[in-house]
Amino acid sequence: MSITSAMFTGVSGLLNNGEAMNVIGNNISNVNTVGFKGARMLFSDMLSQNIGNNSQIGRGMQIQKVENLFGQGSFESTENVTDLGIQGNSFFALKPPTTVAPVAAQNAAFLSRAGAFHVDKDLYLVNPDGYQVLDTAGQPIRFYTGGTADQNFSKVVKVEPNGLITYLAQDGITNLYYSTTGVAGLPTTTANAAAVQRLAVVSATDLSGLEKAGGSLYKATATSGVSAAGFTLAGNQPNGTSEKVLSNSLEQSNVDLASQFVKMIITQRAYSANSKTITTADEMTQEVLNLKR
Repeated sequence: MSITSAMFTGVSGLLNNGEAMNVIGNNISNVNTVGFKGARMLFSDMLSQNIGNNSQIGRGMQIQKVENLFGQGSFESTENVTDLGIQGNSFFALKPPTTVAPVAAQNAAFLSRAGAFHVDKDLYLVNPDGYQVLDTAGQPIRFYTGGTADQNFSKVVKVEPNGLITYLAQDGITNLYYSTTGVAGLPTTTANAAAVQRLAVVSATDLSGLEKAGGSLYKATATSGVSAAGFTLAGNQPNGTSEKVLSNSLEQSNVDLASQFVKMIITQRAYSANSKTITTADEMTQEVLNLKR
């Protein structure tokens, strides 16, 4: 390998370890972001050069993938009934602003683990950025806005582990199940509980295939395995065993600060070592040039 090649090998280490530091810095900066999932940088070697006698010399390293890590975060208890967390691997489904309701396919919705929801002035259940939360029919969850005092929405009083939503009517007495978007709720009977729409969750068979969209949102990609089928009551409600919706709870970031600081030190050392490679190669070049004097 020439001295110049050694320099370029060192440069590849500098550039890619610098990007790794960006990933670590992003993890640390989001340590208090609700529903945030950390990431890690994976490296691979570059195509090697054959030098004869069945021997090869490496040409440096490259970024193989920035992989998102979807491990379960811890839960923080809150006083807000509509603060929701998911125990399991599914995601809340939210309507993109440019999509007309109902959202036709599960892979067309935004996905999120950040469940800091509230009811806005138009009685939609939304996240802090105003994205509307979807029910199991692919419709935005909107509570009833007309009718009598025993029908109109007052406040959400319960969200069950299977996504069933109970709200208090404006008469301050009547409890009703959310039925479907903009429609009067139904009495809290066993028969109605089995029939009404619920808070929707969406699953991905390959979590690493999800694409970050900012605002604690993810987009489905062709490799993520999110279903292209429509929303259904049977297919998009939490199953109550391996996945549950937890009310009065927010899932915290899954970033572990201690491990991130260790990775930061290791990455900094690797960056310094690659810098030394370039410096040493430069000194060797200077020695060669001095031989001609």
